[in-house]
Amino acid sequence: MERVTVALPGRSYDVVVGRGVVAGAATVLPDLGAARRAFVVADRAVADLWFGPLAGALEAAGVRAVSLAVPSGEEAKTLQGYGTLLHQLATQEAHRDDVVVALGGGSTGDLAGFVAATYMRGIGFLQVPTTLTGQVDAAIGGKTGVNLPEGKNLVGAFYQPIAVLCDIDALATLGDRDYRSGLAEVAKYGLTLDLELLDLLERDPGVVLARDPAALEPIVVRCVAAKAAIVAADEQDHGRRVVLNYGHTLGHALERLDAFDGRSHGEAIAIGMVFAARLAEARGMGPVGLTARTTRLLTSLGLEPEGPVPDVADVLAAFRLDKKFLDGVRFVVLTDVGEPVVVDGVGDDEIAEVLREMGAEG
Repeated sequence: MERVTVALPGRSYDVVVGRGVVAGAATVLPDLGAARRAFVVADRAVADLWFGPLAGALEAAGVRAVSLAVPSGEEAKTLQGYGTLLHQLATQEAHRDDVVVALGGGSTGDLAGFVAATYMRGIGFLQVPTTLTGQVDAAIGGKTGVNLPEGKNLVGAFYQPIAVLCDIDALATLGDRDYRSGLAEVAKYGLTLDLELLDLLERDPGVVLARDPAALEPIVVRCVAAKAAIVAADEQDHGRRVVLNYGHTLGHALERLDAFDGRSHGEAIAIGMVFAARLAEARGMGPVGLTARTTRLLTSLGLEPEGPVPDVADVLAAFRLDKKFLDGVRFVVLTDVGEPVVVDGVGDDEIAEVLREMGAEG
């Protein structure tokens, strides 16, 4: 098992990565203090696979596990789902010393984290991500929240977990689409922050697609380490952390336009990264060939980065509800691989031109 520390003043925590982490959680968990119960938030498919082993590990640590079921995916991340969980905690008399555990993907983690952040003004929160997206990105850094029909993650809070447990064995249980979706986030780290990871992905994507645990563990660790360093330097998105949004501006807009029931998160940000590469080339900021390289990488990982794009007017309207919109749209672009920069105030005409190049109407 590998440990990566997210070093924050007064509240650092470890991300533990390895095989058998869930079953062995009792040996790697931090001190849970006076907690008597752990309220484990998971969808039914994940709970069927992982609640039993996690409950056994928690009970070995002296904490009784209580299952709280939620819908799968983005369907869980609503104000109604948030309220339902709060009521369940209250009716079961959850104490402020108890903990909430997110068991599943990024959506479950976002929802459970927001519940933990706000129930009794904040109780302990443990992340146990079982998807690749969760392990390399969503479970780390303390972003929690729910969606509104008007936009993604418009309601939420920064609230750090007490630990993150990433069991590599869980990745073997994912469907192909979910796994490939997570590879979009892995590619993001390679393109923006870790050129050695990018080289590995470009040189031998087959070993990644084969889900070889020996290959996956160091990949997850590299992504976790990259994010941990960024979060430690900029916990609340005031500076450097913004580069982690590479591909996400258009990606989140596409998810909203699909009513969070179309493209997966990774499928959407794959298209967003191609858009960002095109924008960089169109501005003369990025090297010639950046778009082709990005497209080639994502395609080799089983994604469809040149998928259909909605009408220009619809995308522009969705951008205006982005949390980072102010007198224009903010994008992260690359001046070269490994060199992300933030561009503010990108205007409608410039955006529309790139969208039309990608096949959008209007």
